[in-house]
Amino acid sequence: MAARWMVVWLLVAAACAAYGGPLPNAFYAMDTCTRASGVGPDAQLEMLQQLGYRGIAWTVGDPAELRALIDSAHRRKMKIFAHYAAAVLKRDRLEIDPRLYADMDALKGQDTLIWVHIGSTDYAKSSDAGDAAAVQGLRELADFAAKRRLRVAIYPHVGDWTERVQDALRVARKVARPNLGVDFNLCHCLYVGDEARIEKLLADARPFLYMVTINGADAGAAGTGWDRLIQTLDRGSYDLKPLLHKLRAIGYRGPIGLQGFGLRGDRRENLARSMQAWRGLMDGL
Repeated sequence: MAARWMVVWLLVAAACAAYGGPLPNAFYAMDTCTRASGVGPDAQLEMLQQLGYRGIAWTVGDPAELRALIDSAHRRKMKIFAHYAAAVLKRDRLEIDPRLYADMDALKGQDTLIWVHIGSTDYAKSSDAGDAAAVQGLRELADFAAKRRLRVAIYPHVGDWTERVQDALRVARKVARPNLGVDFNLCHCLYVGDEARIEKLLADARPFLYMVTINGADAGAAGTGWDRLIQTLDRGSYDLKPLLHKLRAIGYRGPIGLQGFGLRGDRRENLARSMQAWRGLMDGL
């Protein structure tokens, strides 16, 4: 009888974990929320830690800053969730920011996701004509990353060759590497006019979905400006709850990042407002 009740209890606990309570996803901030002139990596992490964020996403740049960030993250028991770099798709090859390879060596074993956004002047946006060259380059990058126990995600970005999450997904399927997937970025998805398709896009991307980034935004603002499409999490008319419910429904348990590109005002205040809104969203779930 005791064993039977234990089984029942475990089933109930599993159901509660799946359908009730806050999302299990770690919440972090991109460095677009934290960077400022003269403010180093440790000060950025200190601010995030004080406000309750789990870590940061960083952008390729000064190698000394990355080393300082890694050291600070270790001391603070925080995480570098993602590292952002550019690639350019040429007619016959994919050119990746050469600094990224040394950065991946530094990030070896950190469980940091390597974000790559792919621009091109040789191929039109969303065109599959460049797939062969991109796939070969991304396979090589994924293999390099795998040797350092890292994963890679294509980062959809407005104006890029892979500007839509469905573009990134098409390419990721062809790359067919177990450590290469895609990122979902709310602001870029809204900009390109895919607002009504978000729940379907998330479901389609699920097998390859490594990370999600969100922010406050206005609904119905496709093709406008970042002042409407990137706001603090407590602002904007776009309702984030259906998106978060969809992430729960598809079983997404990866990190969720906060985008802050172009935000005006005090960084700490913006981050505090967004954290308060995040906690409110979790209470609502």
